[in-house]
Amino acid sequence: MSKEAVDSAALDASRTDASQAPADAGDAGYSKDLKARHVNMIAIGGAIGTGLFLGAGGRLNSAGPALALAYLVCGIFAFFVVRALGEMVLYRPSSGSFVSYAREFLGEKGAYFAGWMYFLNWSTTCIADITAIALYTHYWSFFTDIPQWVLALIALAVVLSVNLISVKYFGEMEFWFAIIKVAALTAFMIIGVFLLASQHEVGGGKPGLSMITDHGGFLPNGMMPVVIVMQGVVFAYASLELVGVAAGETKDPQKIVPRAVNSIMWRVGLFYVGSVVLLALLLPGSVYSADQSPFVTVLSKIGVPAAGDVMNFVVLTAAMSSLNSGLYSTGRILRSMAMAGSAPKFTAKMNRNQVPFGGILLTASIGVLGVGLNRIVPDQAFEIVLNVASLGIIGTWIMIMVCHLAFVRRAKEGVITRPKFRLPGSGVTEYVTIAFLLAVLCLMWKDAEVGRKTLFLIPIVGAALVVGWFGVRKRVDREAQGLTEPQGLTGPQEKRDR
Repeated sequence: MSKEAVDSAALDASRTDASQAPADAGDAGYSKDLKARHVNMIAIGGAIGTGLFLGAGGRLNSAGPALALAYLVCGIFAFFVVRALGEMVLYRPSSGSFVSYAREFLGEKGAYFAGWMYFLNWSTTCIADITAIALYTHYWSFFTDIPQWVLALIALAVVLSVNLISVKYFGEMEFWFAIIKVAALTAFMIIGVFLLASQHEVGGGKPGLSMITDHGGFLPNGMMPVVIVMQGVVFAYASLELVGVAAGETKDPQKIVPRAVNSIMWRVGLFYVGSVVLLALLLPGSVYSADQSPFVTVLSKIGVPAAGDVMNFVVLTAAMSSLNSGLYSTGRILRSMAMAGSAPKFTAKMNRNQVPFGGILLTASIGVLGVGLNRIVPDQAFEIVLNVASLGIIGTWIMIMVCHLAFVRRAKEGVITRPKFRLPGSGVTEYVTIAFLLAVLCLMWKDAEVGRKTLFLIPIVGAALVVGWFGVRKRVDREAQGLTEPQGLTGPQEKRDR
């Protein structure tokens, strides 16, 4: 047999093995159309979202300049979560991401909990995003007379349509959304630094430290408001784990993911902490409000209305980007779950463009409920869903860290090999991060108006998860038995712990 024939046979065999033995059945059928620039900008887009552009206004009003410290602390722990996820991605890239890893290291119950908590996060975030889009659009007088719920419905319909086309179009959209956000924030920071250096009046006052010292100092309302806003700050970072999902649809995750994950810390420092410090130096915290982007507030105060219009367009773009990302990620997560039997069967379906449209449509349907919320309580819709979304993302992040602990334990047992790209301080960092996230949940009790009511939802969510598990358990068992038949599947999935 010739060398060419041997090489060809080996190549065919490797392709056959790969097709027969996916580490996660939910990974089969995807294209690999996301490029390095897409994933890098998706990481940036995850670090710059609605939580900064809209949420920072109300939080500055209540917490004052100390909000910068809250963003820094939460940002560090968010980095730990994404770094832990990044390590597992390099071990085995998967579009099912942390749900797939939970299935391997914690069993189907772990995957079930992680997946549905993530769905809770993004389905309610979807509502927050369409609410933000409607609020941003109302900034322009042309749209003032259009009901908020109508604008929310239009936004959902547009982004849903685009998301269903293909992952390539999703990547391109997120790439340009991120470019717009980064360019706008950079321009704003340049303008802000110029205003500080030139002592140009902003809203009738001169910017500088006096905006802090003359208006109550670093903690104008005490420490408690800073504590209360923590869950909202965690929500601001809720898209960072999207890098792990996107890695399953890129050709070279081994090179792309470490670069994207490592860049998160300086982005947090520059865009979140830097922006909040700059905002606090330009205007007193009391001037900002929850119903307007703080960047729009500043630019409108310097007497250039067009600048406010431009920034409002940018923050509108950020909300559209977040909505687009939510539909994308839940579609992939739900498909991974559906292939294992823990999500509705229709969420496993893909269209001819290799897009899991079933899961995307399920998330969008929750967004339709958000349209109703915008009609009933338009003034409270954003804060209500923000707190519910925080429960989802905190639960998801805790599961990622628990999963990483199990992952490291398997490595110590010699079952798997850890990549060189690792979570710093592993063995301690996971527990500290979990403790911090649980503390954030406990601190929500201090917010009697919204946070405490949100905590009352935990037993309801817990009961729903338990009932749901007993509803899908038999189907999960059947799927597991099918996967363990001699069809080339090997590895930890053969011995799932239920």
